[in-house]
Amino acid sequence: MNSINLEGQVAVITGVSKGIGHHLCAQLLDKGAVVYGLGRNAPELNHEKFRFIICDVRDASDVQAAFDQVFQEQNGKVDILVNNAGLGYFGFCETLPLEQWDELFATNVNGVFYCTRAVLPGMKQRQYGQIVNISSIAGLEGYQQVSAYCATKFAVRGFSDALYKEVRDEGIRVTCVYPGSVKTDFFRNSPSIKPHDYMLDPVDVAHAILNFLQMPKNFHTVNLEIRPLQPKGPKAANN
Repeated sequence: MNSINLEGQVAVITGVSKGIGHHLCAQLLDKGAVVYGLGRNAPELNHEKFRFIICDVRDASDVQAAFDQVFQEQNGKVDILVNNAGLGYFGFCETLPLEQWDELFATNVNGVFYCTRAVLPGMKQRQYGQIVNISSIAGLEGYQQVSAYCATKFAVRGFSDALYKEVRDEGIRVTCVYPGSVKTDFFRNSPSIKPHDYMLDPVDVAHAILNFLQMPKNFHTVNLEIRPLQPKGPKAANN
């Protein structure tokens, strides 16, 4: 199997301070990739091939400036883009503050679009690239009191589905990932939900992404749905 060698490839990951993005940075670095992390908060990650750039993905000019820096330092090359930055607000539709609705779409949808459009010209020119969009199982099915977040993740799903058909003939792979509940600080805006050990481990989700990034060029993982097997814990044994 002619798997892809990630040694020397240039990866850009958004939302790297914690969780999936942080662990994927570490795993790509272990494979020899050059990794740029974009975000508002720097991760605790010290590696000679890692570079953090302060960037607010909600701001198109901020995103372009960040990618201009990457292109300048890497001769215009980005091999891998992982759109991981995201947040969630929860509550009844009629009581959700308008500013939270706007922030959800600015981060979860606009940020994906801004970063993707920045890398596509170079990927098309080289006829190679991998784009990973992190959606959610909330992009596959709706949940009560999660309407706004679901709307953004359904948008990521639609964008990804259309984009992969748009660029596959250019040698670019687009993958949309739908994780279930992950043990991170994502639920900080939902006091009723606390991270626990039966959620997915972000290390494992990152590893699943790393696996398909290394698959042969003609192998295209279009959608990847990942859920905890027993999200409420194992059933009690029958006596």
